[in-house]
Amino acid sequence: MPVLTQQEQNKKRINSDFYVEGFAANYERYILFDFDDGPIYEQFQKENFRNTDMSDVIMQYDHSGRVLARMSNKTLIVEVSDSGLFMAADLSKTDASRGMYSDISTGMVTKMSWAFLPGEVDYDPEQRLITYKNIRKIYDVSAVSLPANDTTSIGTRSFITAQMEFVRAKVREAAKKRLALKLMLALSE
Repeated sequence: MPVLTQQEQNKKRINSDFYVEGFAANYERYILFDFDDGPIYEQFQKENFRNTDMSDVIMQYDHSGRVLARMSNKTLIVEVSDSGLFMAADLSKTDASRGMYSDISTGMVTKMSWAFLPGEVDYDPEQRLITYKNIRKIYDVSAVSLPANDTTSIGTRSFITAQMEFVRAKVREAAKKRLALKLMLALSE
């Protein structure tokens, strides 16, 4: 299973004017349930996705209704990254998907969720923490109105934004090289 580097995450992954990307899950511990006697936490790790079936994941809104994008027709990418479960989608193909793009671009929908079949699960009662040994299958990544994990995100990114990020990275790289050269010259004097 491919793991995205930070540089790969900075690139626009699908050429579309209706491009969205985000994280349906990440590896930070978060509160899954908050009871009177205290919260129950949930946490995922990159290793959980080692043998996960992601053969035809779909994208929906709130895990129901019409399909907005899907892997089998190449309008959806779902990959494991160093930060979490990354997704990118082309929402240009149907009226429903273009409507979701509008909802995301205006900030009406800003969070994500995912539907999955867990494998082995552990619960540590002292830490009140649910951890997963593995995830057997991912069914969908959904833009959602109310996420279980509030640290997820989805947003739009235009071609110009992607190009600006590329240029900024090149400027930072050049500045580092200039600084290293100055340091070398100062040390040689």
